[in-house]
Amino acid sequence: MLTRRHIRLKIMQIIYALRISDFEYTKETEKKLLESIDSTYELYLILISFLIEILKKAQEKHLISQKKLLSDQNNIYDNKKFIKNQFLNLLKSNHLFNEEIKKRNLNLWHLDFKYVDLIYENLIKSELFSDYIDNDEISYENDRNFVAKFYKNIIVTNDKLYSYLEDRNINWMDDFPLINTIILKLINKSKGVNSKTYFLPKLYKDNQDKIFAKDLLKITLKNYNNYNNEISKKIKNWDPDRIARLDYVMLNMALCELVEFKTIPIKVTLNEYIEISKEYSTPKSNVFINGILDSIVKDFTKRGKIIKEGRGLHE
Repeated sequence: MLTRRHIRLKIMQIIYALRISDFEYTKETEKKLLESIDSTYELYLILISFLIEILKKAQEKHLISQKKLLSDQNNIYDNKKFIKNQFLNLLKSNHLFNEEIKKRNLNLWHLDFKYVDLIYENLIKSELFSDYIDNDEISYENDRNFVAKFYKNIIVTNDKLYSYLEDRNINWMDDFPLINTIILKLINKSKGVNSKTYFLPKLYKDNQDKIFAKDLLKITLKNYNNYNNEISKKIKNWDPDRIARLDYVMLNMALCELVEFKTIPIKVTLNEYIEISKEYSTPKSNVFINGILDSIVKDFTKRGKIIKEGRGLHE
């Protein structure tokens, strides 16, 4: 589920949040990292469960309209197509997913139902909803495609919902792009019959990614002063006061990868931190980081400090 870039981002946030005097590795720091990574998974669960709550809201509205005998051909609640959406009902009936929500105590929408009401009203007033209801095609594929469009065009674009989630966890702001991509991919690839764990993807691709996360944090912090000394030699022509603190964090992490992670190609490390700097640091940070890392790689390679295992890893 998580990419290595997202893991790097989480580590960067943890180190950046530390006070300069606290730049040392502790089990508490590692715990914070793992909790931060796990919170990304919770955001995924919360947003998927939001789809279930929308279906429940529609079913509730339909039931009310039936009891009040308000249904007629123009009453959208009387059209059973949406409440019978095959994808949403398959999701709603997934026992393992519901148990995971319950176990983690993530039933947010029972208390903060106003966001469900808001998105539901936006949905039923939309052209997307009208087109879906008016379409006579009844198939899992059609239902699934509708949900994908609903998620992408109505849920993802709602600022009030996102502000609410950011208020609950400020770090989720950086998680939204990844989680939205994962959810849309899962929806679009869903079949009429999915495995019981389909909506519960693994947080880490494999155990090596979890080890990578813990080791990158641990080794970077343990060698922070040594790495900073090496970096200082390369920034003599730069005003230290004008270098963003975040750039120092990224340079330290990159230096750690270059020296300590023998199976990660040099090019991968350089590209990752240059791309992260473009998105999260100052406008000129990517040029600065690219130049400093290029100089470090040439110097360390000459001094035999960068040793990579496997063909092509020095490229």
